[in-house]
Amino acid sequence: MDLDLVRASGMTEGEAKVYASLLKLGTTTTGPIIEKSGVANSIVYRILNNLIEKGLVSYIVKEKTRYYKASQPTRLLDYIDEQKEKLEQNKKLLQAIMPRLQMSMVPSQETSVQIFEGFRGFQTAWEYCYAVLKKGDEYYSWGIYPVQEQRFHLYWQRDHKKRARLGIIAKLLFNKGTELEILKNRNRYRGCDARYMPVDIKTPAWFVAYKNVTGIFLQRKTPIAIQILDQQISESFKAYFEEFWRRSKKM
Repeated sequence: MDLDLVRASGMTEGEAKVYASLLKLGTTTTGPIIEKSGVANSIVYRILNNLIEKGLVSYIVKEKTRYYKASQPTRLLDYIDEQKEKLEQNKKLLQAIMPRLQMSMVPSQETSVQIFEGFRGFQTAWEYCYAVLKKGDEYYSWGIYPVQEQRFHLYWQRDHKKRARLGIIAKLLFNKGTELEILKNRNRYRGCDARYMPVDIKTPAWFVAYKNVTGIFLQRKTPIAIQILDQQISESFKAYFEEFWRRSKKM
């Protein structure tokens, strides 16, 4: 069996090697397993015990010697389903205790700057707002670039559903030249007020501010996000937004 496929079930490197070897060996003692799999004698018993606990290996005892046997490969599918179920349970547990975890963090009194790269990093930087903002809170975003890849439009549509569900308010200022349909789409989501910037300034970066957070985002091929945690800096950026917002027109 292809070792990569065995690994894909979520096994460790050693577990995958031992399991794949057992499939070819049939019922056997540890000697042939060590020889075929290449795992060290010092860890083979631990690996076998792990596989037994996972239901992927069984054994019988003959004359005080253990003989091991791999379970049917179809058992791997059951194992993957069990792992998915455990992950879902852990996710629900983590969501339940997340407020306590966030409250236990010691707030930093110093300015913190982080840079995130790539689409995943971009999302991590953006979604920090959900760790900080509560129902009824607002975030302010302006200078939003008029041209975006489709993956960003799809991401923002999913994100606005989440934001609306949590009761967070969004005030957005898009650069002139952005398709009107995009603003109309954003305004369809509860708690979102999307408008055009009152000035015709176009830069590849756009900004967001809320609480003590300021974000600078570039939605290019390899996205970059810069996150600054500092109350005074955030308030300074909010002052710029408020002036733009005052001069903007509701759709």
